[in-house]
Amino acid sequence: MRIIPQKRFLKRLIKLSPKIRERVKIAVDLLEIDPFDTRLHNHPLNGTLAGLRSISVTTDVRIIFQEFFHYKIVLFLDIGTHNQVY
Repeated sequence: MRIIPQKRFLKRLIKLSPKIRERVKIAVDLLEIDPFDTRLHNHPLNGTLAGLRSISVTTDVRIIFQEFFHYKIVLFLDIGTHNQVY
C-alpha cells in the first residue's frame, strides 16, 4: 500500500496534539495491515463526500481518504474531528 498525504491533511496533522498524532500512526499501521480491521471503522461516505472513505483514529477524530486499485494507493485528504471533516 502506498499512502500519499495531501497538503490539507498534512497541515491539519501538524496541529494535532502529540498524543493524537501517535494514535494516527497506530491507525495508519492498522490500515496498512488490514484496511477493514474493525477497530478502524472503515466506511464509505455519502452526500457531498460520496466516493471517499473514512477511518476512525479516536472516537471523534477521523481520516478522510480515497483509495485506488483495491488499496494499492491511498490518498489521505483530511483529518480532524467529526465536525471538522464532515
